[in-house]
Amino acid sequence: MTEILQQRSITAQVWEAAEEFIRLFHRETQGAGDPRARLAAVRAELAATGTYRHTPEELVHGARVAWRNSNRCIGRLYWNSLRVRDRRGLTDADAIAGECFEHLREATNGGRVRPTLTVFAPDAPDRPGPLIWSEQLVRYAGYGDHPSVTVGDARNAELTTALTALGWSRGPGTPFDLLPLVVQGVDDKPRWFDVPADAVLEVPIEHPDGAAGGDGWADWGLRWHAVPAISNMCLEIGGIHYPAAPFNGWYMGTEIGARNLADTDRYNLLPAVARRMGLDTASDRSLWKDRALVELNRAVLHSFDRAGVTIADHHTESRRFLTHMEKEERRGRGVGADWSWIVPPISGSATPVFHRTFEDTPSSTAYVHHSGAQERAQGRDLV
Repeated sequence: MTEILQQRSITAQVWEAAEEFIRLFHRETQGAGDPRARLAAVRAELAATGTYRHTPEELVHGARVAWRNSNRCIGRLYWNSLRVRDRRGLTDADAIAGECFEHLREATNGGRVRPTLTVFAPDAPDRPGPLIWSEQLVRYAGYGDHPSVTVGDARNAELTTALTALGWSRGPGTPFDLLPLVVQGVDDKPRWFDVPADAVLEVPIEHPDGAAGGDGWADWGLRWHAVPAISNMCLEIGGIHYPAAPFNGWYMGTEIGARNLADTDRYNLLPAVARRMGLDTASDRSLWKDRALVELNRAVLHSFDRAGVTIADHHTESRRFLTHMEKEERRGRGVGADWSWIVPPISGSATPVFHRTFEDTPSSTAYVHHSGAQERAQGRDLV
């Protein structure tokens, strides 16, 4: 009896979210017409199966609305350009991994990065959908064999160790070895898949003054991948959960230059950059960290531009976010935002978003981290 009541409660919650989304879809989609017939069909399907299936058009609009509702994303001006690859029929890890690699190839687009989402099978009442354990489709290994030094991305040291224990033979030991992708199919254990080299475009990082000045930036071997494809968030649309739905926009330079390469728990490059610049690092009052941070970010933007790979800078993207807010408000839609994520990690007060306040309003159609996602991304319980 208790199980029946719980299922009825879940079905009622799904119906509430479904009704809200279906009405939104019909309101915002030209030619969709009156939603009553579709609502009746959804309600009948829910009563019969405990779930319902989105039409292809609903899926596309729902994925785009989820991006529109992403409170931590500054690049939402482009939400309606998201390309959606419908792969809901896939539940097997091998097929899912193959489509993830194809996602990377299509999204890379020769450097003209395209916002893309690939959606796999949803959760169902009788079984969970597939999972992608990896935080992003492209991640670099972190070799923490020495007690005080990690070669590569320290964020991924735990995952690297777990994959090694699972049978991965490790890369050549450079700071930028590609980690395998970890996928868990329906009714299967998580498995790892080597990422094909042809699916990953990488950009060598050099300083704009380095090539001419001969200051040695080129011999560092710094690089970063072109497509930031998040893969461990769940896409929720109208009460239906798609736990494997990797998606990407394009990078904002500070994500690489001020976080990935600069954070002390990532590549921690600021001391090395400061030494190359001949800065006095004896005291923080010399602002050596600030100066090194700006030059590292200059190098990232310069390198992506030179390689012809799409990238945004934080000043331009901040202005575009306010344009997005204005467009949405003209359509009668509010824009939720998390100030701590929208304001760039460098030169915050020099951008217009710093001087605004935002409401961090949750939405029912969104990309969310479900319980355990962050732990899986670190490889915990993988072995």
